[in-house]
Amino acid sequence: MANTWNTTIKRKPDGTTFVITGDIPAMWLRDSAAQVRPFLIPAAEDEDIADMIEGLVERQFSCIQLDPYANAFNEEADGKGHQQDLTKMSPWIWERKYEIDSLCYPIQLSYLLWKNTGRTTQFNDSFLQGVGRILEVWTTEQNHESDSNYLFQRLDCPATDTLVRGGKGSLTAYTGMTWSGFRPSDDACEYGYLVPANMFATVVLGYVCEIAREVLFNPELEETAANLAKQLEEGIRHYGIMDHPEFGPVYVYETDGQGHVNIMDDANVPSLLSIPYLGYADVNDPVYANTRRLILSQANPYFFEGRAAAGIGSPHTPSMYIWPIALAVQGMTSTKREEQEFLLDLLEQTDGGTGFMHEAFHVDQPDEYTRPWFSWANMMFCEFLLFYCGIQVKRS
Repeated sequence: MANTWNTTIKRKPDGTTFVITGDIPAMWLRDSAAQVRPFLIPAAEDEDIADMIEGLVERQFSCIQLDPYANAFNEEADGKGHQQDLTKMSPWIWERKYEIDSLCYPIQLSYLLWKNTGRTTQFNDSFLQGVGRILEVWTTEQNHESDSNYLFQRLDCPATDTLVRGGKGSLTAYTGMTWSGFRPSDDACEYGYLVPANMFATVVLGYVCEIAREVLFNPELEETAANLAKQLEEGIRHYGIMDHPEFGPVYVYETDGQGHVNIMDDANVPSLLSIPYLGYADVNDPVYANTRRLILSQANPYFFEGRAAAGIGSPHTPSMYIWPIALAVQGMTSTKREEQEFLLDLLEQTDGGTGFMHEAFHVDQPDEYTRPWFSWANMMFCEFLLFYCGIQVKRS
């Protein structure tokens, strides 16, 4: 936690907070929220920590107003990052891969700041305008084929870094869910409806309803958020569940509304494994239980097992590499103390001797890893360890 505080968090003269991911000098909306999440616990008694988090919320919603389709932003309008991408770039934007979760995390962080500290000053005009943009985008992207102007192409890159069909993405039909171009790994979606991201959206729309009702006294915002959440949920129920021949009813990772589904899970959050962590369903939910058994088995093409470890990886990293983020989520969604202890020991033993978590490591050779400095993974380990000790972020 000290490493994250001292090396990735920048307090700005305007009172906002800019948080770099670690080895990349840009701020991801998703990563930055996850990086400060464990600090919500001491923020309940420490005004300076609470100020830092509120400053990040303010910065995030300012970024969303700049461009709700961007996932990562520069500290200044200096034109750094992927300026050659074929999309509507600006000097403020590092990368413009549209991901549903990039819009979920700032809402979640603002809500959790309220629940853990009692603060409501973050629910200001910037928040209200940003949430308005989010609701507009999610509604537009329910009809991506007909209503959306978003396009993204990157040249001379792996297929996972760009969208097909001239930047439009694979063909989709209406489901009620909202479309996403990319996964939380920053990899392109194979099918446009990313089910765990839609689940996360329904959760944070519930937060918007509560904020609108109890803090902002805005019944119009509450009604709009509630109606959209209902539509997303109906889409998940109708298109996001299938009857698997071995595991029974399970959640699918992606679908296109045309009968195609992707049976897998990715290490990055939101994931199917993280459903209880997100607050979408209980660990004992039967469909989640079936899904968990599937994705923690060879039926998930990104579940890797070796001499040193077993867990969920990602097409974002090489085959046979698993992610500490997924191991931490596995621990925080487990009901078994023994499994939690095993996973904590495993994370400690697979740090490559560095004392820090990494993006991913090889299941046979943990000293072979990607990204030596990856703050999101470090803070997920911290949150898991606190969770094991009975110290948790308040979620309601």
